[in-house]
Amino acid sequence: MRSAFRHWRAARPFWGGLLLALGGAEILLTEKASLKVVMHIGMQGLAGYLLPAVMVLCGVLTLVSPGQRLFYSILGVLATLGTWLTSNLGGFFVGLLLGLVGSCLAFGWLPDQEPRVGRRKRRKLKQAAGPTQAVQP
Repeated sequence: MRSAFRHWRAARPFWGGLLLALGGAEILLTEKASLKVVMHIGMQGLAGYLLPAVMVLCGVLTLVSPGQRLFYSILGVLATLGTWLTSNLGGFFVGLLLGLVGSCLAFGWLPDQEPRVGRRKRRKLKQAAGPTQAVQP
């Protein structure tokens, strides 16, 4: 079960989509804050709820269909920057930063990249290879 999830996670920009969706969810939660907490009401109409919802949607769609990650990440970063004006300064900067980092991670993800080898595994491989002999000129 765990290896199946790892394989699924490795085949898509998991952390980018997750951070983008969490940023949108955080901004949506700050929309429900009391007026004493809200610093900047903004338009507070449709755009105040629409842009964070687009962020959540882009994050989920990045996880579901990684082939379209470039489109979703660009749309996500534009929606994230739009929340600066419409949704409490981007969810008090937390949702704004999560959305920007998540969009950048999704944009920069490469599907053909070899998985990284951990330190423990590198040590085991090095020990299994045995001592290397230095070549003398």
